[in-house]
This record gives sequence, C-alpha cells and structure tokens, in this order.
Amino acid sequence: MRSFLKDMTDFIFVSDQPQEADIIFIPGGSYGAICCTAANLWQRNFAPYILPSGRYSKLTGKFSGPSEEDFLLPFTKDTAKMAFSTEYDYFHALLHQAGIPENAILKENQATFTYENALFSRKVTDRLGMRIRKAILCPQAYHARRCLLYYKVAFPETQFFVCPTVTRDISQDNWFLDEEKTEAVLGEIERCGSQFHEIIRQLR
Repeated sequence: MRSFLKDMTDFIFVSDQPQEADIIFIPGGSYGAICCTAANLWQRNFAPYILPSGRYSKLTGKFSGPSEEDFLLPFTKDTAKMAFSTEYDYFHALLHQAGIPENAILKENQATFTYENALFSRKVTDRLGMRIRKAILCPQAYHARRCLLYYKVAFPETQFFVCPTVTRDISQDNWFLDEEKTEAVLGEIERCGSQFHEIIRQLR
C-alpha cells in the first residue's frame, strides 16, 4: 500500500483490543451489526452496561429503518423486518434478542447526529452518577475516528477502546479500490476537519 493511503487508513480505521471497561457505547445508525459486536463483548464480561444512542438522522427527520444488509445477516434479519421509530428502539431490540438483560441496557433516544450521540450519552451517565474511567466504543469501521473524537470531547477523562464492525463492505483493506467506498472514507476525513471548528473555538 502506498504510504499516503496507509496514513489515511491508519487515521480512519481505528481499532483496539477490548479491555475491561465500565460501559460499552454504541453510536447511532441503522447498521445492526455493531450491536452484535457490543453484545458479544458484554457476554464476554468486558463491561456491565451497554448504552445504545440514537433517535434518527437529522438529515431525514425520521428513522428510515434498518440497513439493507441487516436483512441478510443472521443476527439481524428477523428483527430488521419489524417496525421501529428510533435507532435506539432497533438497537434495543437486537440487544434483547442477543440475550442482554434489560438492566444492562441504558437508554438514549434523542440524538440525531454523531456529536449528539456522544453528548447525550454523557448526560445519561452523569444522571446515573456513573464514573466512566474506561469505555468500549462500537462504531462502524469507517466511522471509527470521528466517533472516537466526539466521544473523547464528551468524556475527556475516559480511556477508550475502539471495537469497530465492518459495514457496507468498507474495510481498511478495500476502501481505496472502489469509488463508492473511497467517497465514503474521504467524506469521513473531510468531516473530521469540518465539524470540529466550533468545538475547538470553545476550548480556547
């Protein structure tokens, strides 16, 4: 791989080995596969709680439903056929299907974009009096860097371990081989710059 592609790949596709943590965060979206990753980590006792976040996309103003690929995945295909009003409702149903008990699933169902996922998740943990020293973050693979940056803003005192899931067949190995995949990843790189101006101003 050419060095400039490797630099872009290393920046966007953040991935860590999971470690024992206080909570597992799931940013919003319509890709249920990230819930499978979170559920698996919970079942392996990496954290006692899971906090899925999301109402719907600010761009659409409604939850358009599970992604097309969710209808094909064994873990999600049956639940994907049901109707849900929010991303949280869909993720909650998937986690319940995976056997996660109700008292281990926290609730955030108002966020409409990634930064709100982080900020509103912080409101939930603060309201519950939780001190989050270590956290696992379960985003889509190509969305990992931006999610991590936002959650670090909301939880500056927290050590994060990113455990991503490949969605839309966009991985660190193939994103530059297909125009649609390349556009998605380059769009993430652009947003990692364009969406942080106001945050940085507030920190000055």
